[in-house]
Amino acid sequence: MFTGIIEALGTVESVESRGTNRTYRINSPISHELKTDQSVSHNGVCLTVETVGTGWHSVTAIDETLRKTNLNSWAPGTVVNLERCLQMNGRLDGHMVQGHVDTTGTCVAISEKDGSREFVIRFPEAFAALIIEKGSISLNGISLTVFNVSRCEFTVAIIPYTLEHTNMKNLRTGDTVNLEFDVVGKYIQRSLSLK
Repeated sequence: MFTGIIEALGTVESVESRGTNRTYRINSPISHELKTDQSVSHNGVCLTVETVGTGWHSVTAIDETLRKTNLNSWAPGTVVNLERCLQMNGRLDGHMVQGHVDTTGTCVAISEKDGSREFVIRFPEAFAALIIEKGSISLNGISLTVFNVSRCEFTVAIIPYTLEHTNMKNLRTGDTVNLEFDVVGKYIQRSLSLK
């Protein structure tokens, strides 16, 4: 379980394909603190740490993850948002994020707002029931509040601190982002669909 509050940025150093899986070696300032078998959110995707070295760690994504996330576009030099799992003895500053990406979206517009930056994200209409005005979403692992919600688009506003400390500063129109909708909404939708 995560909070969507990004701890550090990592950079993909190498990518190795093994059958349908891909193993990524990530350089980051928190890699030396990680342990094998630990769950870490990488752009909102919960991945298991396999190896830890000096200033780097490695993780593997299976075919299912590659098909449903933006990990299939990662290459050496890609900057990744990192968050270690939630400790239950602390504050929950973001919202409950599982690290289980539901789908990807596409950034379709970016605008500067004199101190913040707004991003319009288009997502598959099949997920429209899972997003509400002023609700929470995990976008590349970042806990954000959505507004201007339509059947297939929403907007998020990013403050300067978040821009500086996440990979949102690198996001361009046309880029793909990982989306995880609020888990409470998913349980409600499932319950209603069974009635």
